[in-house]
Amino acid sequence: MSSSTAPSAPTARIGRPLAAWAAWDWGSAAFNHIVTTFVFTVYLTGTVAADEASGSAALATAISVSGVLVALVAPVYGQRSDAAGAETGRQRRLGWLTAVIIACTALMALVAPEPSYLWWGLLLLGVGTFAYELAQVEYNAMIYRLAPPGRTGRVSGIGWAAGYVGGIVLLLICFVLFLADSPVIPFEGEGTAVRVVVLVAAVWFALSTIPVLRMSFPFPPPPGDTEAAVGWAASYKLLFRRLARLYRDDRHLLGFLVSSAIYRDGLTAVFTFGGVLAAGTFGLTPGEVIIFAIVANVVSALGAVIGGLLDDRVGPKIVIVVCLAALVVTAAGMLFASGATAFWIGGTFLSLFVGPAQACSRSYLARIVPPGREGELFGLYATTGRAVSFLAPAMFALFIALFGAQRWGILGIGLVLLLGLATLIPVRAVAGSAAAGQAAVRT
Repeated sequence: MSSSTAPSAPTARIGRPLAAWAAWDWGSAAFNHIVTTFVFTVYLTGTVAADEASGSAALATAISVSGVLVALVAPVYGQRSDAAGAETGRQRRLGWLTAVIIACTALMALVAPEPSYLWWGLLLLGVGTFAYELAQVEYNAMIYRLAPPGRTGRVSGIGWAAGYVGGIVLLLICFVLFLADSPVIPFEGEGTAVRVVVLVAAVWFALSTIPVLRMSFPFPPPPGDTEAAVGWAASYKLLFRRLARLYRDDRHLLGFLVSSAIYRDGLTAVFTFGGVLAAGTFGLTPGEVIIFAIVANVVSALGAVIGGLLDDRVGPKIVIVVCLAALVVTAAGMLFASGATAFWIGGTFLSLFVGPAQACSRSYLARIVPPGREGELFGLYATTGRAVSFLAPAMFALFIALFGAQRWGILGIGLVLLLGLATLIPVRAVAGSAAAGQAAVRT
């Protein structure tokens, strides 16, 4: 594609496909926010399980098993997805995986508030999480067919922002209608409202998936990875050969995968433990925590869009480095702060920089992946993230144990972010402008 034609016709055609693609991110918030973060897992550990301690331990075990399976399967799955070629279509595979997630979410409505249902709920959560991570491999790899040169950051940022906003809207709807102290639609019986909410989440995700399955891409697919057209056993052998080749020939790409795995775990921990810290260390009430969660998602969505625009102007690495540095400084300040006002200020700043760092990480990888190997490298992206997903929670718990107060968990998260920043700095940035860098990769 010549430089003279790249900005015009393709750019004019990306609006509708981009909206359809981002709709999947909007809908996936049903699984992220309702199932894995704010509603269903809380119901499992606090209501279904015999006690919260054993329920939390069982939940951690289920998530760990699912994570190990993702780490083992995702890179080879992505590799074989690349080999399947354009005639099979990422949309079809994304559709089947999303159907599994939706089915698991809907079946969670059958989980009654009795201990005997705990493992049934955990099984559905584990299978849904596994399918979700593989679906992310297909979804992320679609960026190549949506973003013209110089627009990768903007496309990724819009997708992340859609996910945040979708989560906010769905949480507000479910909270007001079913989960508030005085809901619009009250239900009798313990846990009934939660079981209705997961059905709403399943329908929400299903409707939001339709646009991406029906859309036409503005750009043709890259050539299929014919080398990966082998059986599953041979796929693992090929994977190890390619990892060795990556270590030998492109350590910067390998370095980015390792670094991003570390700091992405820290970014996840900011939201995972934010509510816990808000209530336990800074004194926010449960209602105030929910309000803050909504505000935090709005700010993160705004940050993701702004970060995507900056990504296309200055490159993704600069945006990520600035965001990580800001997160480390803010976390250090919050370590010695107290009171609700301090949390609102510090927490809002943290939220502002989390979104751009996440969006630009996906964009960075999309820029440097060799054409035809998008699925494989995004599979490795998922795998490396899962491989160190224990790090931030372990550091959070370790520093609480060492110093005897919950606030010291902030130091653990901050150190993980600092380690991710330190390992990212030596990674060579994409040469030149965003458009030139992407073009260089494609040639």
